[in-house]
Amino acid sequence: MRWIFLLLVLLNVFFWVQQQYQSPVRIKEVTPLATYSRPQQNITLLSESASPERRQSQLTPVEPVGNGCLFLGGFDEEQQAQSLEQRLLSLDIQSDMQRLDVAAGVDYWVYLPPLGSRQASLRQLRELQSRNVDSYIITVGDLANGISLGIFSRKDSAEGVVARLREVDYSALVRELPRMHSKYWVRIAAASRHQLDSEILEALKRDMPALQHRQMPCAGVASSE
Repeated sequence: MRWIFLLLVLLNVFFWVQQQYQSPVRIKEVTPLATYSRPQQNITLLSESASPERRQSQLTPVEPVGNGCLFLGGFDEEQQAQSLEQRLLSLDIQSDMQRLDVAAGVDYWVYLPPLGSRQASLRQLRELQSRNVDSYIITVGDLANGISLGIFSRKDSAEGVVARLREVDYSALVRELPRMHSKYWVRIAAASRHQLDSEILEALKRDMPALQHRQMPCAGVASSE
C-alpha cells in the first residue's frame, strides 16, 4: 500500500509540472505614457485651413499705376508675342499685340550739304569720285541733292573722314541717325487687368524668361496689324 501511495504522489507531481509548462504565457499590453503626453502634430483645425476662395483673395493683382496701360513682352520676335497673346486668351485675359520701335544705338552720317542746283552737286560728285572718294548723290529728304560720304557706327571714324576731306577743301558735316529696333509687346485690356495676378505673371515668366512687364502710355505704340 505504501508503494501505491508514493506512486500516486509522484503521478500528481508529474501532471502538475506538465500543466505549468503547457500553459500559455499571457502578456499584458501597456500603452506608453508618451502616447498620451505628446501632442498630435498633424491635426489642423478647419478654421485654420485656407479655402480656394480665400487663397485666391490673397493674390496681388498686377495693376498699372496712373493712366498708363499694362504691357507684357518686350520680345525681339513677333511669334513670341503671338504665343503670349494666345496663352493669355486661354486664361480668359483679353489683350492685343503691339509693335514698338525703340532706339538701339546711333549711326553717324557724313555728308556734304546740297549746293544751289542739282548740276552743281553732280559736278561736285564727279570731283570726289575722281579723287577715289566713295560718294553718292542724295535724292530724297531735306538733304536732297547733297552728297553722302558714308554712314559709320563709330563717331571717331566719321570724324576721321571729315578731317581728311577738310584737307582737300571740302566742308563735310556729321548727322546722328538713331538705329531703330522693333520690340513686340502685348497690351492687357483694361477689363482684364484684375485677372492678371502675381501668380499668373510668375508662371508666364518661368515659361518665357525674356518676358518683361511695364506700364507705358496706352497711345503712341504702333500696332502690328
